Amino acid sequence: MDILFILIPLSVVLGLAILAALGWAVWRGQFEGVEAEGERILKSD
Repeated sequence: MDILFILIPLSVVLGLAILAALGWAVWRGQFEGVEAEGERILKSD
């Protein structure tokens, strides 16, 4: 039962870290132009 006092806050911190990383990626524009990369492969030079 004592392990829950460690695991619950740890999981909350990990969840917040994942949300922060996703927010940072969206804010920095990592997901802009996703379709363009797929189309680039199909176009021949």
